[in-house]
Amino acid sequence: MNLATKDIRHNMGRFMLTTLGVGLLLMVVMGIRGVYRGIEEDATLLIENVGTDLWVVQGETQGPFAELSRIPANLRDRVAAVPGVNRASECVYFPVQREHAGSALRMTIFGLDWPTDKGEWLPLIAGRALGQNHYEMIADQVLALSLGERVYLGKDTYTVVGITKGMVNQSGDGLSFFTTRDAQAIQFDVPGEAIRLERAARPARAARNDIGRTQPGILDRAAGPVSNIPALGPPPISAVMVTLDAGADPAEVASVLSSWPDVSVLSREEQRELILTGVVDRMRRQIGMVSSLLLIVSAVVLTLIIYTLTLERTTPIALLKLIGAPNRVVLGMILQQSFLIGGIGYGVGYLIGQVILPRFPRRVVLVEYDLLELAGIIAGICVLASLLGMWKAARVSPNEILS
Repeated sequence: MNLATKDIRHNMGRFMLTTLGVGLLLMVVMGIRGVYRGIEEDATLLIENVGTDLWVVQGETQGPFAELSRIPANLRDRVAAVPGVNRASECVYFPVQREHAGSALRMTIFGLDWPTDKGEWLPLIAGRALGQNHYEMIADQVLALSLGERVYLGKDTYTVVGITKGMVNQSGDGLSFFTTRDAQAIQFDVPGEAIRLERAARPARAARNDIGRTQPGILDRAAGPVSNIPALGPPPISAVMVTLDAGADPAEVASVLSSWPDVSVLSREEQRELILTGVVDRMRRQIGMVSSLLLIVSAVVLTLIIYTLTLERTTPIALLKLIGAPNRVVLGMILQQSFLIGGIGYGVGYLIGQVILPRFPRRVVLVEYDLLELAGIIAGICVLASLLGMWKAARVSPNEILS
């Protein structure tokens, strides 16, 4: 006869409530660790999926994901001419928040280099890739936009032609994909009154310069659209994405590009490392501290439960000793019950988590390594929690049953 299971059957209601409470606590620990894994996966998702070998960004910056990066659009042609480069694509990346359908619509815009990149690589669950250079967009499902829905951004209206799944940034905001020209139009859009005031101020600024005095015709152009001023280049982009030829040495190509003083070059691994050690590092440490505190609370709770159960069984323990049961039998019963509470509580927490955790607003990723590590920690907690109960049981005298 196993004394641990016999005692549990005798107090089944209390045991079930105890394991349920421990299980819910462990589910929270699993969820918190899963949230970080989800944040980590979200932060690096675009870097992994886009399939770029090198990122060319603004000099002395670590953009475009870790910080703002702006480079001239014609840099793409310079990069494409470097030996070993198979394709150089423009990239525009920035967050926006607008009002849509009476509520806030927050998303991060990613500009695709039309027509070489129409978004066929995106994980579409509905709709299609971009089919024209303007006024179409692909949105992630977390933005709650439907196919064919029209979204007003800047001075233009864009139609949702595709829906993706799981394409979010490190903050959990959904990604939306436009052509680079549409993305730039949204990024550099300003109110009409601001445009009018800028045009009115330009002639006065030009008149104070030598070029305005020596070339009066410039003053007439200064009051018109920006596109009529040839000295101004096209809007900047965020980065140039470089895909290398098969067999090309990434280090050699990066060395050539890094010799240019106006840019910085980052590999895919460097971009990933920047995200994990910079953007989400503080969040990782915060989640780690919360997880540690919850595990400490779990250890304290389990210790108190085992100790309380031992105190309530003082008389049966004394009776067992009186009839000749050795200490190892009594101590083994307490250790087994501790492991049963911890093990069943772990299983209950995992099963409940499979139902609740997918409903979290952020993606929760339960990694096998984390689950095994947590199981090992719980096993250690069960041993430590039973020590206080075993100490108390060892001090119970058989004479107590006679008093």
